[in-house]
Amino acid sequence: SLVSPEESAVAIASHTAASEVNIYAEEQSQEASPEPAARAGWNSKMEYFLAQVGFSVGLGNVWRFPYLCHQNGGGAFLLLYVLLMLIVGIPLFFLELAAGQAIRQGSIGVWKYISPKLAGIGYSSCVVCFFVALYYNVILAWSIFYLGNSFQFPLPWQDCPEQGNVTVQECKKSSATSYFWYRKALDITDSIDEMGSFNIYIVCCLLVAWTVVCLGMFKGIKTSVKVMYFSSIFPYVVLFCFLIRGLLLDGASEGITFMFYPRLEIWGDIQVWRQAATQVFFALGLGFGSIIAYSSYNPKNNNCHRDAFTVSFINFLTSVLATLVVFAVLGFRAKKNVTDCIESNLKLLLEQFYSGNVDENLMPNFNHSNPSSMSVKDYRAWFQLHGNSTPAYLTDCDLEKEMQKGVEGTGLAFIAFTEAMTHLPGSPFWSALFFLMLLNLGLSTMFGTMEGILAPLTDRFKTLANNKTKFTIMSVVTTLCIVGFVIGLLFTQRCGNYFVSMFDDYSATLPLIIVVVFETFSVSWLYGADRFLDDIEGMLGWRPSVVYKYLWKYICLLAMLGLLGATTIRMFIKRPTYMAWNQERASEETLDYPGWALAVLALLIIFAMLPVPLALIHAVLQGRTTQTSRELETVHYSVVNTDDKCETPMSDMSDLNHGNGSPAPLL
Repeated sequence: SLVSPEESAVAIASHTAASEVNIYAEEQSQEASPEPAARAGWNSKMEYFLAQVGFSVGLGNVWRFPYLCHQNGGGAFLLLYVLLMLIVGIPLFFLELAAGQAIRQGSIGVWKYISPKLAGIGYSSCVVCFFVALYYNVILAWSIFYLGNSFQFPLPWQDCPEQGNVTVQECKKSSATSYFWYRKALDITDSIDEMGSFNIYIVCCLLVAWTVVCLGMFKGIKTSVKVMYFSSIFPYVVLFCFLIRGLLLDGASEGITFMFYPRLEIWGDIQVWRQAATQVFFALGLGFGSIIAYSSYNPKNNNCHRDAFTVSFINFLTSVLATLVVFAVLGFRAKKNVTDCIESNLKLLLEQFYSGNVDENLMPNFNHSNPSSMSVKDYRAWFQLHGNSTPAYLTDCDLEKEMQKGVEGTGLAFIAFTEAMTHLPGSPFWSALFFLMLLNLGLSTMFGTMEGILAPLTDRFKTLANNKTKFTIMSVVTTLCIVGFVIGLLFTQRCGNYFVSMFDDYSATLPLIIVVVFETFSVSWLYGADRFLDDIEGMLGWRPSVVYKYLWKYICLLAMLGLLGATTIRMFIKRPTYMAWNQERASEETLDYPGWALAVLALLIIFAMLPVPLALIHAVLQGRTTQTSRELETVHYSVVNTDDKCETPMSDMSDLNHGNGSPAPLL
């Protein structure tokens, strides 16, 4: 033999070690593979498009955006919103679309693929999605309750009930719609400290809502997208019907004028910027993981850049359309209430005039036989001059103040809008149409939220991915939906509305902003914005503008950090509050959250963000354990190696995929 025994032993040891290196590298490559063996896909681009639009367009477009627009400068707020959408919203939306499409994983898999230390970002997204699903389905339950009550004439919230031929005082002091909402639908307590019993009607409606969500998600996107053909398109049909009907109503032009009247001075208010940025952030659904999940089912060559602009602008135009509808109808409601106010005041004034208590020179010019003929403008001009000089107790019938009543959140949908519909001919039809629209908007968002939980878990755990249909049925029906329903019973108590406000205002806001900060920092700084653009170029066949590099690295990141800082500082400077209903005074009042409620708020935020540091610690400890085991293997082979000049074949395997410690490429 030409080879000595010692040389033969060294060669065998080297070959054995090299074989193990190749096996390890092969295993690592398989674990990080961006192309799962059996990845589902959309049947058509239309299905994907409807899913993304359905998720991003939700209840906030109908009842949050119009309120913010009116309260923060009208047309000036629209310009500010578009500006922030272009420089922050669309770039971040594009980032999530590209990451999901390139890696073809859910939120957990995407960030773990870039770096195992970042897996907690995906888990936090899942936790926040679950929090949102808990209270969002309660809003669907309220919509179902109102939908069921819409099929009667007259509508049950049209007139105040009577007890012994006497109108209920709580209703008389407020309004029929407010009374039905707070007393009949919610049977609400005076504060969050008073728990109260369960509302059996809302419990049943919540069960129906979760059942519908389960059936819609029964077999994943293959089933939910069929429902989305209806749930995503139907709201637009309803909005256009309401727009046409609303523009024909008396007072619609006044309502739209109030909405679009620009007040540019609001640009100097930092809180307006914060509210606009928050609305952009939540309108597009950033940080939930649902955008990543939906885009992960796309083919690699899908033009996600065009999708980012298309979905974002459809979302914005939907908000504008909904705002036109809302303020056309609210303008009609306000004009009707103000006209009734003027008529009532003039009748009272006439009584005082005929009694000789009012001087003729103080009387306004109007047809005494028809007090409703006096215009709002003429009445207000007279009232400012002589209103306080008359002995009669008259009120200033202000159209703008009337429009500001109950135009935010649930107050818009279940009080202001319902009141306006009672004045429309065929009110049950319009009421049923409106709440069916709310139900569909909520369902399409719920499907996206649930997919933001299911897709990451399915991709993360291979035993679940091997039988996705079984997993979907078991997880949605027996786990997520049942657990969600049981926990959701918290919101069906008499104080449940206060917990909905708590979850809506705080359980998702800070965690989602933090999630997006981590996402942006991970892609633009840890992975590298240039490398990410390289990967997108390889995926799409063309390179996006270098502007995205600077937007991701500086503008978006600083904007998110500023939004996070402003939100946090606001929470510490101003004690968190909520709107409570005082039964005795029959009006809303602002109350501070008690200490135990603040503790719950803190726990919700901490629990949502806990996966991020836990995943980081786990990855670090796992890396040290792996490194120690490699060192032991190296020592084992070095006993055989007698040649000092021969380099050990064992090395840091993280370099095999990461290249000098950098994350693996997306493609």
